Amino acid sequence: MYIYDKKRSIVKKSERIFGIRPVIEAVESGRDIEKVLMRKGSKGALMGDLRTLLRNQGIPVQYVPVEKLNRITSKNHQGVVAFLSSITYDSIEHVLPAVYEAGELPFILVLDRITDVRNMGAIVRTAECAGVHAILLPFRGSAMISEDAMKTSAGALNRVRICRSGNLDESLQFLKGSGLQIVGATEKGNVGYTGVDYVMPTAIVMGSEADGISGGLLPILDHKARIAVKGDIASLNVSVAAGIIMFELVRQRKDQQIV
Repeated sequence: MYIYDKKRSIVKKSERIFGIRPVIEAVESGRDIEKVLMRKGSKGALMGDLRTLLRNQGIPVQYVPVEKLNRITSKNHQGVVAFLSSITYDSIEHVLPAVYEAGELPFILVLDRITDVRNMGAIVRTAECAGVHAILLPFRGSAMISEDAMKTSAGALNRVRICRSGNLDESLQFLKGSGLQIVGATEKGNVGYTGVDYVMPTAIVMGSEADGISGGLLPILDHKARIAVKGDIASLNVSVAAGIIMFELVRQRKDQQIV
């Protein structure tokens, strides 16, 4: 099994940085930041520099009342609190070439706006069991990699490469240009999930719990795969659907003796 040799650092859910300059220094030093809370209406040259830096790095920012920041810390936060990520993120542009260099058939999972931390953890756990090389998430709109997600994943978040993208459209085009077929799971699909040939480099896209795969990503898909259901509920939980499709890929590759 391909191993991407990169040290991963684990931090506690409660680890956070506050203050304008400390947050700037953390970003500039390459610390992985999950999100930043910033006081509504905050002004000043240094705060402007921080906003620009966060925007350029694609780090999500939420503007909140000062009372919320005060509840998080009683210290002088200067209107800014940054939450450090529980994992170290990778870049799909770095991970994918390493998979090819190891002589393995790429298997990438793309999670488009999965917002429930337990769904996130369950999907990552299944992905690790299925041998996924990397999971790709958007910078914005995804569940925070929190203690709950870590627990639900049974530690898999420390074993699977997690990559973030500021633009999933561009990232899928990169995967496509690198020889991967893009398979989207959707109840509106035009082919059954078992009718797709996964014995080739593949990226599987799972959409959000609320509205599925983003409309802007649909034209990029090579296949729109559906899982037929017999009950009255129109679709499966996203973590269940992801498991079904991932292990169909595993089955097909095992039948072809590609493991």
